[in-house]
Amino acid sequence: MTKDLLGSETTRRQLLTMAAVGGAGLFTLAGAPTSAAAGSGGGSNGRPLRLTVLGTTDLHGNVYNWDYFKDATYQDSAGNHVGLAKAATLIKAVRAERGAETCITLDAGDTIQGTPLAYYYAKIDPITEGSKHPMAQSMNLVGYDAAALGNHEYNYGLDLLRTWEDQLNFPLLSANSVDWDTGQPVFRPYVIKTVKVPGSKPVRVGILGLVTPGVAIWDKANVEGRVRFPGIVEQAALFVPRLKAAGADVVIVSVHSGADTSSSYGDALPYPENAASLMAEQVPGIDAVLVGHAHKEIPQRFVTNQQTGKQVLLSEPLYWGMRVTVMDLDLVKVRGQWQVASSGATTLNSNTAPEDPEIAALLRDSHERVRDYVNSVVGECLSPMSAATSRYEDTAAMDFINHVQADAVKQALAGTPQEGLPVLSIAAPFNKNAAIPAGDVTVRDVAGLYIYDNTLLAIVLTGAQVKDYLEYSSRYFKKVSGTGPFAPDDLTNAVTDTAPNGTPDYNYDIMGGLDAALTYDIDVAQDPGQRILNLSYDGAAIDMSGEFVIAINNYRQSGGGNFPHVTSAPVVYNRQIEIRQMLIDWVSAQGVIDPSTFSAIDWRLVSAGTPLTITP
Repeated sequence: MTKDLLGSETTRRQLLTMAAVGGAGLFTLAGAPTSAAAGSGGGSNGRPLRLTVLGTTDLHGNVYNWDYFKDATYQDSAGNHVGLAKAATLIKAVRAERGAETCITLDAGDTIQGTPLAYYYAKIDPITEGSKHPMAQSMNLVGYDAAALGNHEYNYGLDLLRTWEDQLNFPLLSANSVDWDTGQPVFRPYVIKTVKVPGSKPVRVGILGLVTPGVAIWDKANVEGRVRFPGIVEQAALFVPRLKAAGADVVIVSVHSGADTSSSYGDALPYPENAASLMAEQVPGIDAVLVGHAHKEIPQRFVTNQQTGKQVLLSEPLYWGMRVTVMDLDLVKVRGQWQVASSGATTLNSNTAPEDPEIAALLRDSHERVRDYVNSVVGECLSPMSAATSRYEDTAAMDFINHVQADAVKQALAGTPQEGLPVLSIAAPFNKNAAIPAGDVTVRDVAGLYIYDNTLLAIVLTGAQVKDYLEYSSRYFKKVSGTGPFAPDDLTNAVTDTAPNGTPDYNYDIMGGLDAALTYDIDVAQDPGQRILNLSYDGAAIDMSGEFVIAINNYRQSGGGNFPHVTSAPVVYNRQIEIRQMLIDWVSAQGVIDPSTFSAIDWRLVSAGTPLTITP
């Protein structure tokens, strides 16, 4: 199918027309000129030369359109497809459309972490000089010209990262990953690609790579004393002039940092986490920026450089291979030198494309090996844990999540000023169909409890703020009188077919303690804001002025659900470790899940102090 696709101009243009999902700019899709028509024959006749930059980002170990935790084809409510195999088909189609000689293919980082496929070759059967990482194999087959490092590249340590780097047929770039002592880049900071132009001087394209400085916090255990991470704007200001001095006609930055200036770590670092637009505004000489890290789709955005007044093109192709960025730069010669005259971008949708057959065939054995792994037994559970009733009663399933999260945070706080503070944790009933059976437990069983890709943080709240948090969460329930019996949907404000604007289950948080119990009643006969009664910690009324460390996921801490106090609370732990993988690792390490060691009835629904009767 792909041979026909790439061999037929009509079919190729149809694919690109279907795939376009964003503002086209200069890229007119089915009507787009071929490379030759755009002037790749030389520019000496006054016509512009079109240079096309193809980009992916945040692939996170996705090669196939496959959900390993469900052991099924990936699907989401938006109809997205994932995986480099599909993105590769779009990349090859654009190259065939424009001419491969005027196309440059880049990635903006976060490649070797995020799926069981990536985890397997990092932790279960780590890559060596004699074994290849699936992301190296597939990206080499696509034929990338360069890739920027992402923060998640550091998750498995520098040794594995260097092994993966050695397996790539293209440079891995990071100008702001520098030696702890010398300040010199420990990875290649940039590369200059030469685009030949028949009948004219070649175009020299400088490609600079940068990573979010948050690595210093999130992977402190792997980088402290070895690698430092100066600011994105600061390092771009240092290296863009070097690229120009080295003869670059065009400067492209592949940056693993979001477009909208912000930081999840507050002022813990002097450099912003997301600084792509800031860089484009403040550093002259940049023509286009491939954006990553934020998991957003930006088909096309222009930022005005403050010094030159020049428009700098930005594009971010969502994540997991769902989109491919296509940036078109039209170059003209001015006094004998190539420069960008105009530019535009769009994103192409991978759900329109078949998988590239070469990649699909190359990695099939690795894929099947990982499927076997996720269906493998990692431990034993002494009694079943179901999440079916977690929305309206305390369950061992939610207690398990809170126990693992709080335990991880407590261990990480050793030796810090917060070491002696009590640790609490929040969890939400994501998946009412999740259940861990008694007896053998597989990777997929554990993963079913946590269906999102959230990472773990910890913040500090006072006792009064803990109460505010729980009051806000209790809005999930309707105000009712009497003690029932109630059907669950008559009691909650949850999203249902008849109440599409209700509160999602994932915005109802359950809180628990680690070394001592946090207990509370939710009185649904009261108005929201006055429902949390008998709030106690370790058997005594909670100290409203005391401090508590709260294990919390990144979605909630960043403002998801608009819970009070969390976005401004001090962050005391953030290693960007996925909670789902943390649960799996805990079971693998412990071998046995014994709910009696962490599960108890810590909260209940009441009406005027009397427990409710609820009939599923």
